[in-house]
Amino acid sequence: MTTSFADLKRSRQSSLDKLLNETTKAQEGAGGGGGKDERFWSPDVDKAGNGFAVIRFLPAPQNEEIPWVRVFTHGFQGPGGWFIENSLTTLGKKDPVSEYNTMLWNRGDDDGKAQARKQKRRLTYISNILVVEDPKHPENEGKVFLYKFGKKIFDKINLLMNPEFPDEEAQNPFDLWEGSNFKLKIRNVQGYRNYDRSEFDPATAVKDDDDAMEEMWKSEYSLLEFVDPKNFKGYDELKVKLNKVLGIDGGAPKPQTTVEDVDDAPDIPTKEAAPSSGDEDDGLSFFQKLADEEAG
Repeated sequence: MTTSFADLKRSRQSSLDKLLNETTKAQEGAGGGGGKDERFWSPDVDKAGNGFAVIRFLPAPQNEEIPWVRVFTHGFQGPGGWFIENSLTTLGKKDPVSEYNTMLWNRGDDDGKAQARKQKRRLTYISNILVVEDPKHPENEGKVFLYKFGKKIFDKINLLMNPEFPDEEAQNPFDLWEGSNFKLKIRNVQGYRNYDRSEFDPATAVKDDDDAMEEMWKSEYSLLEFVDPKNFKGYDELKVKLNKVLGIDGGAPKPQTTVEDVDDAPDIPTKEAAPSSGDEDDGLSFFQKLADEEAG
């Protein structure tokens, strides 16, 4: 189905309704490598670990329906090296790490649960954004990028679309005409990035005229490639790598019951694991950086 800019403007209320449905599904399900991708933007912080930027979440790109994709990843180190891979649970398929973690969790002992926590999948969302203000890199301002963010920021998006109180009006932050700029306020909390102070501005059009907005919209990047099955390793290949990393002979044991990668298990923040006290937008890059430093 081909989407025109006129369709985008005309269907704004139905778009919000669709997004509300998608946020519900995303919340229910939320419980590597290579060089830098120049399509992606990320905020810089100062020496104290604090940072500030203003961005605008953009609507779904042409011929796509949802303005974000959700990707699960695993990143951990074992005696056989690093395991840094996308999880097949992103595609609604069985994943050998999830199965192995479930076995460890169901075993019931503290060591098994600690290892399952260390190896649990991590959630990342990807959206198109307009960089409105970037004090560290003003050359990025006015440009469209892809942006990875975690559950804490997604919760703020969801709260804007699903307000808690009757005097608050539901708002679509991805709307070009009545959406909102998002102030990223990053603090260093116990050595980790924290996004709790980030907030949306009052609603405003992203640009002054429709022609400029249409040009910007057409410059967005496709999101579907990040959930294209061809970009995921198969179950058997992931299982072989998992066994090598963990030093397991034979296949990973089958779980007795289904636990979605122990997402209900409390996180244990450690220096060996990606930060659970802040957002998880840097989760996979965090593990990759550790692996690269060790290899170097």
